[in-house]
Amino acid sequence: MATTLPKRGIAILIGVILAAVALFVLYTWMSLSFAYSDGERAGYLQKFSRKGWLCKTWEGEMLLSSMPGAIPERFAFSVRDPAVVSQLQGGMGKRIQLSYEEHRGVPTECFGETAYFATKAAVLP
Repeated sequence: MATTLPKRGIAILIGVILAAVALFVLYTWMSLSFAYSDGERAGYLQKFSRKGWLCKTWEGEMLLSSMPGAIPERFAFSVRDPAVVSQLQGGMGKRIQLSYEEHRGVPTECFGETAYFATKAAVLP
């Protein structure tokens, strides 16, 4: 004999599922809306590509050099803004200045593989 949930039980189950989805959406919105930190970096654009199986994101990498002869530090970043993508596409191998925001705790890589999101870019002379 199969038992079925009463209508009240189904309503509670649907309510719990909807509440969990709403909390996930709220958390994702908050992690993308409020920046943990922001700043600027300058360096040479080494890599810039669109990556991902299901969620395609623009990912880049800059080489930061503090002084000639020093080993450069790599700075990986993600780009969500199409205007910034077009600014960076012409800057491959050139020195660029990048403004960014750090968003910690973004729940999936569908928004970007890194915590650093470029907000503005300029090719330096």
